[in-house]
Amino acid sequence: MSEQTMDVKSEKERDVFDLIYKLEDNPPAKEAMFAALQHLLAIIVGIITPTLIIGGVLGLGSETPYLISMALIVSGVATFIQVKRIGPVGSGLLSIQGTSFAFLGAILTAGFMVKNQGGGPREILSTIYGLCFFGAFIEMILSRFLQYLRTIITPVVTGTVVTLIGLSLVKVGIMDMAGGKWLLDNKPELFGTAPNLILAFIVLAIVLILASSKNQFLRMGSIVIGLIAGYIIAAFMGKVNFSALQGLPLINVPIPFKYGFSFNLAAFIPVAFIYLITTIESTGDLTATSMVSGEPIAGDLYIRRIKGGVLGDGVNSAIAAMFNTFPNTTFSQNNGVIQLTGIASRYVGMYLAGFLVVLGLFPVIGAFFRSLPNPVLGGATIVMFGTVGAAGIRIIASSEIDRRDMLIMAVAFGLGFGVAYVPEFLSKAPQAIQHIFGSAVTTGGMAALLLNAFLPGRKK
Repeated sequence: MSEQTMDVKSEKERDVFDLIYKLEDNPPAKEAMFAALQHLLAIIVGIITPTLIIGGVLGLGSETPYLISMALIVSGVATFIQVKRIGPVGSGLLSIQGTSFAFLGAILTAGFMVKNQGGGPREILSTIYGLCFFGAFIEMILSRFLQYLRTIITPVVTGTVVTLIGLSLVKVGIMDMAGGKWLLDNKPELFGTAPNLILAFIVLAIVLILASSKNQFLRMGSIVIGLIAGYIIAAFMGKVNFSALQGLPLINVPIPFKYGFSFNLAAFIPVAFIYLITTIESTGDLTATSMVSGEPIAGDLYIRRIKGGVLGDGVNSAIAAMFNTFPNTTFSQNNGVIQLTGIASRYVGMYLAGFLVVLGLFPVIGAFFRSLPNPVLGGATIVMFGTVGAAGIRIIASSEIDRRDMLIMAVAFGLGFGVAYVPEFLSKAPQAIQHIFGSAVTTGGMAALLLNAFLPGRKK
């Protein structure tokens, strides 16, 4: 395709999406900051929630606010790298980075392995960050071979894995709605009581009502508003522990490898597999960003941006592990913000990066989110996890499904959810096998990948 043809196509795409500011336009500071604020509302809960879940489930206690601060700071740095494009690293698009939900299952599995061996928060985090650091190089290497991977990892494979990720996390959301894992283990008589469930469903109802609103600001802020409203209600019910907001330092200073650095091969395999899947998922997100920004979705410029964006994902995930937070990926929800605002300028991402870093520097932000009662968090996350699962179904539906695809999905879902529902299935297997394949995402995802590679009749 000639360069002139690509330019004509880009102009048509700009007209379709009615852009006010194009990719390389530099809006006035006031407009750019306002657009960045809308992006912030769309992502802040998504950035923080994985850390809240990991901290709560693994019992990381007082470390959690610091980890939340690092998640915000690293997301800001990662977003800057993506939108600025430093050498070959970064897409140069308005592609926003944040903590990935996809790694939750693998990270929790690794954390429990260390915890069951008597490890405390420092040992747990040391192992998790070691795994995530080395795994990031997988994504960096794969970014150089994207054109070959897409023939093996099809929408059916990617969609199946994303669906498994979302639906396997629903258990965490439901657990929080009823009061949280700590309450179940220590005060089971209070777990699932009417006050907890009522509070959770109030938050759920607020999120749903606002998400269905015709007002774009209410839609984008639906989860944030729902959490704040739930927090206020919970405070009146006496369910908020305000001690988490006391005795905090003024500023959180990023400290590289604060918790040390260690590695576990059995726990690494599920993490490595998720990096493989997020490579393809990020390719789709970046393609969508390019499209809604009125930029090419074919040709040399497009390929260069996609490779740079996926390489940026890998580099940013390595930076995340170094600075004590979890892997980063490109957020798809920000493509909707670009469409709503008509602003595709990558300079907006630089303002957003600044907002995220500033928020992360202040410990009170992390402490506030840590003090959220579990039912409040569960009422919001159940929507988020369900949305991840629904996104996977949407990816699957984006391609024509034949009998072969149905067989792949049937086996992947059957085995994936099977080992999750009946963990005793692997009870006689070696411990390493149990750790690797006890995850619905790993078992189901590996099944989908292998079947798509070797089952006869693959689409050319």
